[in-house]
Amino acid sequence: MELLLILTYTAICVAIFKIFKIPVNKWTLPTAVLGGIFLIGFILLIMNYNHPFTDNGRIYFTTTPIIPDVKGRVIEVPVKPNEILKEGDVLFRIDPKPYQFEVDQRRAALAEAEQNVSQLKAAYDSAQSSVAEATAQRDRAKQEFQRYNQANENARNAGNAGPFSEAQIENRRQTSLAAEGNLDVEVNKAEQARLAYTSRIGDEHTQVAKLRAALADAEYDLEMTTVRAPGPGFVTQVALRPGMYTVPMPLRPVMVFVNANDRTLSAGFMQNALQRVRPGDEAEIAFDGVPGKVFKGKVRTVLDAIASGQLQAAGTLQDMGERLPGGRAVALIDIEEDLSPYNLPGGSAAQVAVYTPYAHHFAIIRRILLRMRSWQNFIFFEGH
Repeated sequence: MELLLILTYTAICVAIFKIFKIPVNKWTLPTAVLGGIFLIGFILLIMNYNHPFTDNGRIYFTTTPIIPDVKGRVIEVPVKPNEILKEGDVLFRIDPKPYQFEVDQRRAALAEAEQNVSQLKAAYDSAQSSVAEATAQRDRAKQEFQRYNQANENARNAGNAGPFSEAQIENRRQTSLAAEGNLDVEVNKAEQARLAYTSRIGDEHTQVAKLRAALADAEYDLEMTTVRAPGPGFVTQVALRPGMYTVPMPLRPVMVFVNANDRTLSAGFMQNALQRVRPGDEAEIAFDGVPGKVFKGKVRTVLDAIASGQLQAAGTLQDMGERLPGGRAVALIDIEEDLSPYNLPGGSAAQVAVYTPYAHHFAIIRRILLRMRSWQNFIFFEGH
């Protein structure tokens, strides 16, 4: 910008000297030079503060690294490089056989568990019947022991000899104790059968729920053998081929997916050039790839963060005595014109000027200079 102003001022001075036939001497020449220094310096100060400019603009886009969720050998790569895709379109497929085998095995285990629930119900019913039978046996043995013992007690109270011997009474007592012990065993078995049958999560048996979750996990792995596009966009530089073995490692993506609907024009301004910039201010953009064309835009927002000031959790303290680079403030610009007729890929560089309501008369100079910079884009020497 400064060079353009100097050249413009020089051309005007030369024209004035020629037209008005002003002699070049020790008075006129220094006057023109000093006048140019003060005039250009004044214009630059007013413009830079009220109508900032930057050649550090760019269309930024996001990419998604494609990392498979499961490992395996690639059997198909139907995606074509740089072909527009919809969300869900197939990128590549991994051999599903090992995961299909796992799904079949989990399904069989689940069916077996569901049958086992019926067997557990039958075992619980059988245990309850055994408890009832053991209870009846315990009651009979206890009653018989009490009858024998009571008969001897009644005979002794009447002064007569008991009808039963001590051995018979002891035998009945041992039988009653054995029946009591057998009842305890059956009760414990019935409790174990009840716990095994009534162990539930919600309305489902725990073993069935466990195997159903394992089946869902296996089915998910099987589904993940087909890797699909995460959204609208495309993949580029596809090097994946059938026969390659993929592993879900975060640092080893197998493709890079370029998101189509996630592009933003960001411009990095000097920090002291953004004090008067507000959302909604008019902006103009000149792309390097579209010489001679200036696009209209508006400031969406000025980000409330600068990269050089960020702190991240680490095992060391930030050295505040270290001189960090100043960094640039980032403004997001909304382009108000249709860019579809132009070939502007993501990452295209641009020059951006913002016009605030202050000192608006100087905005015309910024507009002229921006268009002159845009015309300069016609000239490039690569390959010459």
